[in-house]
Amino acid sequence: MDPQSGAPTPVIVARADHPVSRSQISGNALKVLYRLKDAGYQAFLVGGCVRDLLIGIEPKDFDVATDASPEDVRRLFRNCRLIGRRFRLAHVRFGWQVIEVATFRAAGAPMAPEPDLDGVTGEDEEPDVDAGVPLDEHGDVNGNVAGPDEADAGDRAHDERGRLLRDNVYGTIDQDVWRRDFTCNALYYSIEDFSIWDYVGGVDDVRARTIRLIGDPETRYREDPVRMLRAVRFEAKLGFSIHESARAPFATLAELLGHIPPARLLDEFQKLFLAGFGQRAFDLLRAHGLFAPLFPATAAHLESEPDGTALALIRAGLADTDRRVAEGRAVTPMFLFAVMLFGPVSAAAQRRFESGAPPPVAIAEAVDEVVAQQNRRIGIPKRFSIPMRELLALQPRFHRREGRRVLGFLAHPRFRAAYDFLLLRAQSGAEDPEIARWWTELLALSPEQQRERVGTDAGQGEGQAPRRRRRRRRGGRRDAAPPAES
Repeated sequence: MDPQSGAPTPVIVARADHPVSRSQISGNALKVLYRLKDAGYQAFLVGGCVRDLLIGIEPKDFDVATDASPEDVRRLFRNCRLIGRRFRLAHVRFGWQVIEVATFRAAGAPMAPEPDLDGVTGEDEEPDVDAGVPLDEHGDVNGNVAGPDEADAGDRAHDERGRLLRDNVYGTIDQDVWRRDFTCNALYYSIEDFSIWDYVGGVDDVRARTIRLIGDPETRYREDPVRMLRAVRFEAKLGFSIHESARAPFATLAELLGHIPPARLLDEFQKLFLAGFGQRAFDLLRAHGLFAPLFPATAAHLESEPDGTALALIRAGLADTDRRVAEGRAVTPMFLFAVMLFGPVSAAAQRRFESGAPPPVAIAEAVDEVVAQQNRRIGIPKRFSIPMRELLALQPRFHRREGRRVLGFLAHPRFRAAYDFLLLRAQSGAEDPEIARWWTELLALSPEQQRERVGTDAGQGEGQAPRRRRRRRRGGRRDAAPPAES
């Protein structure tokens, strides 16, 4: 499939020959498609949403491709804003839903990553992840609306490794297809006659559940190394198999992920591990040799660890996260980072224990050391790293099981997360299961029974620890009235 020699005539799959129905498409996406069509523009659903509809999955997002320029789209929709310097896109907002509209790009650019929401495309300037700046769907800083100067940047640029830095050269649908990444994502659903346009055999690959790159795989990965992670994500999420031609370059090109901005890899981390298929994604990343570029310290620890507790903890933590996602419960990157980094943090803390540092101090310093190393690959914002450090530093407190301090610990704002982490550690062999059992039993008691329990353990007959009397400061209170004059 060479963009230079590929036939520009698509295979058009008529409505009667595919299962995609307008009843399955978001009403807001239909509004965008029909308004573009009525204004005289071509309008297609494109990418992952068409793929998902073909295999019977409800799409998370609906993306539109058109021959209208971003400025044309903005003129048609009052609820539209333009984003991005690296890839110029239009976002049409309907409350919380965003319909992304991308203009067809030129065939001379088979290199540009596709702009749909599955295709994270970070800015050429990396945000300060430690500042906690939120990122939008593309790794762009939220609210970063492109200005007039950026709108005129109709050019394309690459770095010395072949990675695409900018692509705003617009073209036709016949050209646009060649710069998309995988055949299963290069399908266009036409609102004109409800047919699917297929230039690259994508329909057959979807039916065969195969992930295949468009163009030369090594060239495509060099243009955007994150495509390797996207291939694994689709393999984990969809149950597809990566074609041998797309899998072969992983061994030699995995190190290119070390040159991707850490803020962009944070977004990929969340898509891989917080979407309900994290355990399978982890196993596939390790099998394909792509985990070490993301978590070098953790990968090195897993290789050297004799008892396998860190690996068991990671797999248990990911299984628990997948279960929570399936149940519609909240999940947080903070907890998963604690799971992923626990092995190297434990090793770094042990060195400090042996030097005489108290456990909370040793753990806090170890977290800071490991996070500083990890930030060179996946940027961990302080809104995640600070509570993670607190969660890990609380673990030694579970060994205290008597006195009033136990009751105070139960009221700690980070107690529940720390307790959940304790259970995972006990499950994976990194902690004494008896300690986890004791705390589980304590939580099941009423407040009065809890006081009795810790009081008995502390040797206080009435369940109360003795109150410590405060020593009076010498010289009396500073704010006492001065003596009256005689």
